[in-house]
Amino acid sequence: MRAATRSNEEPSFTTATDLSMQPAPLRRSLTSVAGAWPLLSVEPARGLVDERFQIVVRNLNPGQGVTLHCVHQSEDRDFWEAFGHYVSDELGTVTVAKDASVGGTYKGVECMGLMWSLQPVPGSRTGLRLRKKDVLLPMVFHISVYDGHVTQGFNLLTALGTCVIERWYMAPGVQRLSVREKEVRGTLFIPPGPGPFPAVLDMWGGGGGLVEYRAALLASHGFVSLALEYLSPEDTYATELNAGYFETAFEILQDHPMVQRDRVALFGLSFGSSVSLSMAAYSKIVKPRCCVCISGSHLTPVQGSLVEVFEEISKKMWKVQMKDNQLIWREIILPIPTDPKLKVDVGQIKCPLLLVNGDDDQNWPTAESAKDMEQIMEKAGNRHLLQILSYPGAGHLIEPPYTPHHRASNFMVQSKEKVVMLWGGQTKPHADAQEDSWEKVLAFLRQHLYFAAPLAKL
Repeated sequence: MRAATRSNEEPSFTTATDLSMQPAPLRRSLTSVAGAWPLLSVEPARGLVDERFQIVVRNLNPGQGVTLHCVHQSEDRDFWEAFGHYVSDELGTVTVAKDASVGGTYKGVECMGLMWSLQPVPGSRTGLRLRKKDVLLPMVFHISVYDGHVTQGFNLLTALGTCVIERWYMAPGVQRLSVREKEVRGTLFIPPGPGPFPAVLDMWGGGGGLVEYRAALLASHGFVSLALEYLSPEDTYATELNAGYFETAFEILQDHPMVQRDRVALFGLSFGSSVSLSMAAYSKIVKPRCCVCISGSHLTPVQGSLVEVFEEISKKMWKVQMKDNQLIWREIILPIPTDPKLKVDVGQIKCPLLLVNGDDDQNWPTAESAKDMEQIMEKAGNRHLLQILSYPGAGHLIEPPYTPHHRASNFMVQSKEKVVMLWGGQTKPHADAQEDSWEKVLAFLRQHLYFAAPLAKL
């Protein structure tokens, strides 16, 4: 394992910034309003991506209309922006936490609207999705305030003030180690401190590859997390993957000296949920303390080769629907089969299970699957282990909070063909679902990994 750790010399996440702290060239570009410099502050200026910040603009004229604008350049060099229209109060102040945006990419009192309503700037490539690749570096956002209610051409205007903020997936002191062991590939994140810690095996969906940012964030909240790589399109080994690969990954995580071996959870999204459910129900090796499954289904059991699983799915591709040149996959595994051999027997699961679903999921029948799983577990007598979070208006890609909503985006299927996938969801309800579910996911993991009584025998 090769380690990379955030520098101990970096400022803490409590550092604040405002215009008085900016370089002189930036201060000189400001416009004087009411005899004083407009003052824009964002606190904290450096923090985790799931941490709220506070934006305040002072020294405006009373009742002055202004636009708060956020712009971010992704690692793919694409620009994303969000903006809200505000009117200052009788003191010439805008406080985003209590004042409503009256227009823009979001409306209402939305403390983090400038994050979750980000969208590609006009003229961008189609089908973009904003995802962090290098978690050793922050996401950098420029937040500016402009006079008047502006909707376009921000790069042609002079801002009243600008702040630069950083949002991290890795907290100071978190270690990042590359895992290449027993054919298993992934990245391990270890929280700061003496340990050992509870742990999470983190698995993403059928798009494959190595996705690190959720695991990094979990480690920032006190869990050793292994972001597991599988189904990488460029790798020949992907054709040989089977259930044993995930069992070996679980054992590697469980045996790490910084891990409490009897306090390991499975965490999956989409196809990763199918893996989690299958391992929890059938594996004689994987005995998780709890499972979190986001936007998943029990209708794609993972017991043998993954190639066999996808071959079964491919036989039903004729059910795929298309709307506005966007693919809808949810009908592939519908209707819910009555034959128990065609789905994971979740009645055999013996650990707490949290399901997180969006009612407007257009990619996978997660709501129907959750209902069927509930019936199976009720009949088997383990319904008390199941908790379901269902969010109206949310789509398939339920990610950590303040991540922009993507109703549709480019997707590479296993045939290496790029398509546009319809994920579903509406921006505001989806953003609310991400914030609420993340808080409850962390609470669920803490309850069962940190605070639950030790198991008599694993």
